[in-house]
Amino acid sequence: MPRTFDEALAWTGLGTRLLTGAADAALDEPSALPGWTRGHVLAHVAANADALGNLVHWAATGEETPMYASPEDRAAGIEKGALLSAAALRAWLRDSARRLETAMDALGADRWGAPVVTAQGRTVPAAELPWMRSREVCVHAVDLDTGVSFADLPAGFLTALCADVVGKRAAGPGPALLLTASDADARWELPGAGVPVEVTGPLAGLTAYLTGRANTLTTPQGGPAPALGPWL
Repeated sequence: MPRTFDEALAWTGLGTRLLTGAADAALDEPSALPGWTRGHVLAHVAANADALGNLVHWAATGEETPMYASPEDRAAGIEKGALLSAAALRAWLRDSARRLETAMDALGADRWGAPVVTAQGRTVPAAELPWMRSREVCVHAVDLDTGVSFADLPAGFLTALCADVVGKRAAGPGPALLLTASDADARWELPGAGVPVEVTGPLAGLTAYLTGRANTLTTPQGGPAPALGPWL
């Protein structure tokens, strides 16, 4: 079943609560993302809220307001944010999330269909913004590596995320896969190179695998699941 707008809003709220709850950990410690501390993760998510706020403004007013000035500006902002004090970084995370929520609540129903352009250059209706934000907060709550896992997220979110990632990966190079959730009624075929490889496992494990996170999935022959390139 396709995800709904209301589901995306609910998942955004859940992910924000998980993320802010986990933000009390030591922020100078490594995250689950190579080369990033937990501070980098929080800075990235806080900057994302401000950037999505730009797109809400675009949808509300028709005034073209890109998410970021440039990829370089985006990267520099994350590095600068990661150097903030823990208190300042946590405040930015909370305040940026609150500003985005307020802006989305104020967006008129007739403006959710307005086209905006993502940082990847895709033109999407503003109604996609809650889904985009839910991915950020939910996945990065896991990336903080403080005990939150994909198994803590709703099955509906995981299913929607897997479908989203499979759709993106289908447009690029990679191995052909047959993915089956062992604990849910969910299955995906990912076109690619070679004979399709069967990968079966818990929905949370499939989500970790597809998004490039650590996992223990194996093929029927017992070997590791085929390596995948970057998701985004």
